[in-house]
Amino acid sequence: MRILFATGEAGPFLRTGGLGDVAQALPYALNKEGQDVRIVMPLYEGIGGDFRQTMQFVGSKIIFLGWRQQYAGLFRCIYNGVTYYFVDNEYYFKRSTPYGHYDDGERFAFFSKAVLDLLPLMNFGPEIIHCNDWQTGLIPVMLDAFFRGDETYGGIKTVLTIHNIEFQGNMDRSCISDVYGIPSAYQSVVEYGNCANMLKAGIEGADKVTTVSQTYANEIMSPYFAYGLEGILARRAFKLSGIVNGIDTVLYNPLTDKSLFAPFSVKNFSKRVENKKGLQELVHLPVAPEKPLIGMVTRLTNQKGLDLVMEVLDDILSMDLQMVILGTGDWKYETALREMASRYGNKLAVIINFSKDVASKIYGGSDMFLMPSKFEPCGLSQLIAMRYGSIPIVRETGGLKDTVLPFNPVEKSGKGFTFKTYNAYDMLDAVRRAVGTYYNKEEWTACMKNAMSGEYGWEQSALRYVALYEEIIK
Repeated sequence: MRILFATGEAGPFLRTGGLGDVAQALPYALNKEGQDVRIVMPLYEGIGGDFRQTMQFVGSKIIFLGWRQQYAGLFRCIYNGVTYYFVDNEYYFKRSTPYGHYDDGERFAFFSKAVLDLLPLMNFGPEIIHCNDWQTGLIPVMLDAFFRGDETYGGIKTVLTIHNIEFQGNMDRSCISDVYGIPSAYQSVVEYGNCANMLKAGIEGADKVTTVSQTYANEIMSPYFAYGLEGILARRAFKLSGIVNGIDTVLYNPLTDKSLFAPFSVKNFSKRVENKKGLQELVHLPVAPEKPLIGMVTRLTNQKGLDLVMEVLDDILSMDLQMVILGTGDWKYETALREMASRYGNKLAVIINFSKDVASKIYGGSDMFLMPSKFEPCGLSQLIAMRYGSIPIVRETGGLKDTVLPFNPVEKSGKGFTFKTYNAYDMLDAVRRAVGTYYNKEEWTACMKNAMSGEYGWEQSALRYVALYEEIIK
């Protein structure tokens, strides 16, 4: 099958979060399954010169967006066997950051229209366009409104994947006709709550809607998780399903990760202690391999459960353990964590930054990985942590519930420690259970082996996407 993967970002060219990782790894996994999957994304200013030198100019067209006429250039390159296309327009994409601009609605409406207009230049003829999040939510609507009469487009099906329903591309209602140029017959598809809602448009217009875990697919049917779209999803439940994300198991491999102090694997994790010692030295904590070490690599926001952490951080640090936190986010959490680190200098290290190198060292050197998210559509950090032998402590929500099976000390089954309600003291109880198990070496070794032996790659998820594509085409 021929699938065009339309996305606002994709690694290794530009990524700001999990979408960029998924947009790189999933097409690669699908191609390994014999599909022809290609990626299209904007040509942002932030894409480095080394990457740009590998790109070839394909062609250009004038794109009509409402009353506007804008140039769109198309570039192509191949990375790791996957073909990437880039839509070029400096007015829209020569910006310091990919998102967060006053005209984001116009920018990604242009991108959506350009993807469709430029299809003939690709000489590809996709059977399916796989859209991702609000940035490409207008593609199914524009396909129906402007292109169905052309035989080039007549049989194309669409899939929309919701990576985080909190972000919906809400703009002023006037954008629907004035900026996006949507004909009156289709304006109701885009309008929602007296706004132009790009994610809602994609949910309504796509042939199938997926999200990144089955639990999250269930959760977003309720008002607490749906951010106002529960009614739309309830009416479109027949086309909604959840397929859990995977990780790049070549990139995230403790046996080959150059950031680690010492390589290790599930067959030989005795060397893992060298990573713990190295991490303790790096962050200026006392070298104490016998003490449990909790790691966090996270955005410092409420969504990631930082309010729970701050409420009971004194209680956690009253235990005989150490903790390392890496991340940036809300200033109140950055400030509070710095103050806590100054009070607990021998127990808590806080790095207000992000470094992939340090993140790998935390995954490979911590004993436990704390991830108490308020909601988590899928989550990748818990998968990386388990692969690296850091036992996750998570709240049972979204992909965390689907991927972290609670440890059962009787059966020696399970991979982590979980809690259900969004409550600081329930989280604290899970931390205490994990720390108590840590001192039972037989149980802890069993839990580590379970975690490190898990299948976290994209193979099974890719097969589920293949089945979904085949169902749509048939």
